[in-house]
Amino acid sequence: MNFQDASSISQASPLHYSLLCIPPPPGGAKCSADGPTVKQSQVGFGKPPKFMVEVHNNCPMCPVIDIHIKCGNFSQALVSPRLFKVLGHNDCVLNAGLPLPPLQKFSFNYSHQKYPMYPSLWHFQCE
Repeated sequence: MNFQDASSISQASPLHYSLLCIPPPPGGAKCSADGPTVKQSQVGFGKPPKFMVEVHNNCPMCPVIDIHIKCGNFSQALVSPRLFKVLGHNDCVLNAGLPLPPLQKFSFNYSHQKYPMYPSLWHFQCE
């Protein structure tokens, strides 16, 4: 297997808090409709091309956990399952479901033709 183990979590620039969160209900704060986002950038132009996938938690107050990504027929052989695990057709989980802190990014690389990817399921972990 050829795993692309380039992963990272990095600090994003601050976002406007009032647009992303509502006052905390009983049991913790809750972020509004701005869930995690997926961005892909081509970083290698060989054959096959290389892509960097960045998943960003847009909430300034809450970690997001158990991030599932619609990933089509993504092949597990392209990346370590610790970074991005294929659970089934069109269902992959990011970073073993571990929390992605507020305003942070998690990234990994793969070499193949581009797979469309979109967040499908996630949970905010607010205290």
